Amino acid sequence: MPDSSAHPRPGVLVLNGPNLNRLGKREPAVYGALTLGDVEAQLRERFPDLALRFEQHNAEGALIDAVHAADTVETAGVVFNPGGYAHTSVALRDAIASISTPVVEVHISNVYARESFRHTSLLSAVCKGVITGFGVGGYGMAVGYFERQAT
Repeated sequence: MPDSSAHPRPGVLVLNGPNLNRLGKREPAVYGALTLGDVEAQLRERFPDLALRFEQHNAEGALIDAVHAADTVETAGVVFNPGGYAHTSVALRDAIASISTPVVEVHISNVYARESFRHTSLLSAVCKGVITGFGVGGYGMAVGYFERQAT
């Protein structure tokens, strides 16, 4: 059996912002019927060789703390669905800009097909990339990006 300590599994933080704890209940026509727990289970099944960590916070300060804490050698990247904070939070933008760990911004709905106030993300310019409008499948796209970077 190979020594896995010689090649530790890369870590990916899947970070979710406000109201994402309501997935499956909140506007299922927009966000789908799966819960955040369902999304986590799907990602763990699809990416068994990655050390996935999951966090969800409704408070902006807790999200900033999680971004800061992810800036480690052990973290290959952050998949971040900031929810409504994408459109309002200079503080989250500054937190992402302050770390060297890459962040991919994910939105379940196509924010450009929704209300005009959702068309601008303050975070996108400091993220490695943005995935929007592919439902919860966007999480897998982002995690897959980090998996490919780790190999």
